[in-house]
Amino acid sequence: MPTFEYIALDHAGKQRRGSVVSESTQSARQALRQRKLHPTQLRSVSESARRRGSGLIGGKNRQSVLEFTSQLSTMLQANVQLTEALGVLSSQAQNHQLNQVVQNVRDQVMAGEGFADSLKAYPGWFDTIYISMVRVGEATGNLGETLKLVAEYMTKRQRIETKVKSALIYPVILTSVCTLVIVVLMTFVVPRITKIILSTGREPPGLTKFAMAVSDFMVSSWWIVAIGIVAGMIILRRWVSTPDGRMTYDQFKLKIPVFGEMIRQSVVARFTTTLASLIRSGMPMAESLQVVSEVTGNAVMAQAVQNARERIMAGADVATPLRDSKVVDVPTAHMISVGERTGELERMLLSISASIEETTDVRIQRMSAVLEPIIIVVMAIIVGFIVLATVLPIMQISDVIGT
Repeated sequence: MPTFEYIALDHAGKQRRGSVVSESTQSARQALRQRKLHPTQLRSVSESARRRGSGLIGGKNRQSVLEFTSQLSTMLQANVQLTEALGVLSSQAQNHQLNQVVQNVRDQVMAGEGFADSLKAYPGWFDTIYISMVRVGEATGNLGETLKLVAEYMTKRQRIETKVKSALIYPVILTSVCTLVIVVLMTFVVPRITKIILSTGREPPGLTKFAMAVSDFMVSSWWIVAIGIVAGMIILRRWVSTPDGRMTYDQFKLKIPVFGEMIRQSVVARFTTTLASLIRSGMPMAESLQVVSEVTGNAVMAQAVQNARERIMAGADVATPLRDSKVVDVPTAHMISVGERTGELERMLLSISASIEETTDVRIQRMSAVLEPIIIVVMAIIVGFIVLATVLPIMQISDVIGT
């Protein structure tokens, strides 16, 4: 259903701002009147607008939400009322966008809406896991403790993702710099040397001819390459947006040399950390698996989790479909199976997550040790080819002049 942002006056004449989810403008006005609010402005907000600011995707906003969650948890555990805590935090957060979101959420809670339902209007800030865990906390009366678990989950997930991203920074920078050097050589240096070579009237070597042909294409037909890249990206994006395309693409990512294993470990870590956090919050297993399947970030893993949920509903185990997916390796699936049999699934999942986190550093070091020399060697070969292609004819001209 659409979301409407409103400015309204309460019974005391005080201005209130917030949002309400409703089927139409008329029903939104009726909902506000039931809250004893008189709307003065009401406008529809598109899904893309609600997600503006990137929420949990952007590092700065994610950190702001993490700080808000930790502070709210501390205040609730100190027996501060939810509305009072939200009022304090809405004026203290350094992120002005989050300030407004928290103020809107507080207004909706004061009007009688549940905390989780109020957060649901801002999916760009609070994702499915966050809202699901808050809902469980509200239902069990342990919202403060649940928010503490949410903060721990966000911290652990952020730490793992940061390690993986950090591992890719240097290779990406190195590749970008080397590519820029190659482009400059082929579009500026080689064409000038080509003029000198052709002015001598001598036949250039085959290697030089090839370099000249590539240079001419890059200079005169670069727009073809640019259009091809843009078109390819658009086609790929549309294909990946389809269920079959997403499944094939995610399967391919898991098989990429060097990076595939790290991606697989990241997916498994997200699965174990998320499922353990949901179980700890008191959410039933079947519902937890449904939530996890929506946030795994990998279609192959999502399908495996859905299969596991179906087996749970039928009274079977979780580990078998996870192992059959090939995303979860045999030792990890066995540990999950042991956790199921012994009733220690939560502890086992946390143990797996901690083990993956510990091995991530080792894998990053190994990847860097292998990847960086490969990039340097490949780029050195390409640059060496360009240099050799330009030096050979110059050496020939020098030999002729010397004789």
